[in-house]
Amino acid sequence: MFEGDAARKRTLVEHGFRLPSAMDNRPLRFQEFLERTGQKVYLSATPGKYELAKTDNDVVEQVIRPTGLVDPKIVVKPIKGQIDDLISEIKIRADKNERVLVTTLTKKMSEDLTDYMLGLGVKVRYLHSEVDTLRRVELLRELRTGEYDVLIGINLLREGLDLPEVSLVAILDADKEGFLRSTTSLIQTIGRAARNVSGEVHMYADNITKSMAQAIDETNRRRAKQVAYNKEHGIDPTPLRKKIADITDLIAKEIDDTDDLANSQKKGSFSAGLTKVDVGSLPRQELVALIQSLTEQMRTAAAELGFELAARLRDEIRELKRELRGMEEAGS
Repeated sequence: MFEGDAARKRTLVEHGFRLPSAMDNRPLRFQEFLERTGQKVYLSATPGKYELAKTDNDVVEQVIRPTGLVDPKIVVKPIKGQIDDLISEIKIRADKNERVLVTTLTKKMSEDLTDYMLGLGVKVRYLHSEVDTLRRVELLRELRTGEYDVLIGINLLREGLDLPEVSLVAILDADKEGFLRSTTSLIQTIGRAARNVSGEVHMYADNITKSMAQAIDETNRRRAKQVAYNKEHGIDPTPLRKKIADITDLIAKEIDDTDDLANSQKKGSFSAGLTKVDVGSLPRQELVALIQSLTEQMRTAAAELGFELAARLRDEIRELKRELRGMEEAGS
């Protein structure tokens, strides 16, 4: 990612908003980072071989949550009759205004399961790789707000799935070893139900694989420690109250505003004359072009889930638009 923001900087340099030396201000490559840093603290819910090797397995655990929430209960169920059992569990959660995540191994199974549930009147959506990234964010927001109760997907490990409303995670074909059913992946998937007081994970499998056993043992170990701590200190788990924010609305609004400004410029609504210029004495046309360029970069950043960068770009765009509107008022 050492060139992750190079395009944005290049645009700013070309328009005179940054010195050329800004291009040298970039994130370090991994090897450069290692050479320039001394002692390090690694933070991970699922430490990998690299981290464990670097620390000689000397790990400090932080499994107690301030809210008192504990890791979810894990139930292993047979594959036979799994769909009927899953639907009955979904109805229980829907009646309590809770949400369900279902993870499958194949795209076809996800599609077929979604169609089957829709036919039964279940409010369900299917999240797949072809879904536009911004639409993906919208789907997750709609799940939280209750527009539907069930989200089915293949890879539910990606960022953006911090969903306190989810009380059940169903893992179909849990005994099929592979990347999405490895110990690390299972622990991460199980964690999707750890934000809810009533969180449960149902694994549908006919056999207990090594990965399943390790994930279950680790989750139960953490849960036992959390429950014991809560009991000792008289703590009742407190549900998370996470605000349902939607940056997609803000970004869409900013994009529409940019389009309106660009259209106004094309129509010649800005009159000539003396103007107040505080941004490198740019002509209006170049300023509009810069705004459009940064808006496109903001759209790209949001599509790649780089919402922090998108927010910074949004703030820069607003400043430039304020200057542009100042030009319009001064020239009118």
